[in-house]
Amino acid sequence: MGKTIASAIITEALEADYWKPVQAGELDNTDSHKVARLISNNKTKIHRGNYELNTPMSPHAAAEIDGVTIDVNKIYAPETDNHLVIEGAGGLLVPLNHTHTVMDLILPDYKVIVVSRHYLGSINHTLLTIAWLQLKGYDVSILFSGEEHPSTESIILKKTGVKSIGRINEEQSFDQSVIKKYADKFKSVLQSL
Repeated sequence: MGKTIASAIITEALEADYWKPVQAGELDNTDSHKVARLISNNKTKIHRGNYELNTPMSPHAAAEIDGVTIDVNKIYAPETDNHLVIEGAGGLLVPLNHTHTVMDLILPDYKVIVVSRHYLGSINHTLLTIAWLQLKGYDVSILFSGEEHPSTESIILKKTGVKSIGRINEEQSFDQSVIKKYADKFKSVLQSL
């Protein structure tokens, strides 16, 4: 459970369009396919990504295996009058090529939601991610994922000052009804961002 489940929930809550610019691996079951199966509204449009790479690894390495170079100047967000949920590939500083990272795809006016899951090292990882985004002037919120860890969540919120959207708990499975439940729960806070 991570970015794709969170993306499906946000997409459903806002009846937004969805786009993942770079997909690495699972081309017969991409994150776009997963989001399409998990949402239930009729308004969302799933936009095709710019790069679909065969190997499930860092985009720069997957592109090298496929014999292509990811050119960030050829990645344009799809035109839509709707909200657009954009899912990254890996973390903020995951390389797309030898020069650019996922962060280079985030435009200055984008609202960024960091998905944070508790594991050993997650406080450091989350704080560094948020610090980089804040340093660059982005409007950042956080969505916690997994079992509740009040001390972890509290220290992250205190040190960063970002707004918490809430938490996606551990679930037996994630289907349309579970996604809809979280979408309804988070809708008002997402609309206020």
